[in-house]
Amino acid sequence: MPVGTQGSVKAVSSEDMEEMGIKIILANTYHLYLRPGHRIVEKLGGLHRFMNWDRPILTDSGGFQVYSLSKLRTISEEGVTFQSHLDGSPHFIGPKEAMVIQQALGADIIMSFDECAPYPADYEYVRNSVRLTSLWGRRCIDYKERNHQALFGIVQGGMYPDLRELSAAELTQMNFAGYAIGGLSVGEDRGIRQRVIKETVEFLPTDKPVYLMGVGKPEDIIEAVALGVDMFDCVLPTRNARNGTLFTRNGQLSIKNACHTDDDGPVDENCHCYVCTHYSRAYLRHLFMAKELLAYRLNTIHNLYYYDRLMEDIRRAIREGRWDEHRQSFYASQKQGISDSLSG
Repeated sequence: MPVGTQGSVKAVSSEDMEEMGIKIILANTYHLYLRPGHRIVEKLGGLHRFMNWDRPILTDSGGFQVYSLSKLRTISEEGVTFQSHLDGSPHFIGPKEAMVIQQALGADIIMSFDECAPYPADYEYVRNSVRLTSLWGRRCIDYKERNHQALFGIVQGGMYPDLRELSAAELTQMNFAGYAIGGLSVGEDRGIRQRVIKETVEFLPTDKPVYLMGVGKPEDIIEAVALGVDMFDCVLPTRNARNGTLFTRNGQLSIKNACHTDDDGPVDENCHCYVCTHYSRAYLRHLFMAKELLAYRLNTIHNLYYYDRLMEDIRRAIREGRWDEHRQSFYASQKQGISDSLSG
């Protein structure tokens, strides 16, 4: 899911994403609550109409943003009191408020309010985080009013296997429409993250979607799919695009490098996106070095197209019973790209 934090996937329009084949995007409850305000969005017809997007939208609960952006916050059993990162004004979000905001926004998939533990965190802190997440999950179910919205629970538990098992056991008893793995990409190394994903997925039902929040390197997606994860979101494709880093079948490419100054070829000769069929590496480098705004749009279109096709190829390989072959082919292409780069 491309990340449209404030009701906009940076540098591209809804029409751009439709043409690429994007099927679902993510928007941010915390940010839209603070600006322009969920009641304004509701008054104007809901988030789909507000941003001219008629395909599915997932909104997160705001719990991670309260954790990561608020310099001052106070946690109680009722919810979290925090200061806005915009102007320092005081606010409160609990499970009821998270449901009210997301229902006003009108998203198709909404997330239960959770408490994201920092990393590292001691066992007792994380155990209380699990307790609050379960308590708030039950309340979110009670406060949910719109039947067309699918409510997902978020499994917490930090890096502790027994707490992940406890969180998953408590949430699955509540029969959510899907389950997210939260509390990762908070500073832990890749090995720990892979272990936690593997352990957590084993405790979740196989007949409901599993969503890994905030993890999005191509190789991380491949490995998480192998472990049983279905859904992803990450700012990586759009953020890297704005920094001049483009994804290809053979790995990442920095369009800033001087070797692209007179390169008339596309970013990726195997890519059929609008950018690769119309523009050269030389032109994209020129735009980026000149700080032309078009650079950010074109780079973002390419990266989002790459990610959309990455997921489509994964689905096709699973359907056709050749997942292991596809996984090996992915790494072979990445390895070849590194080899070509070194030899060049």
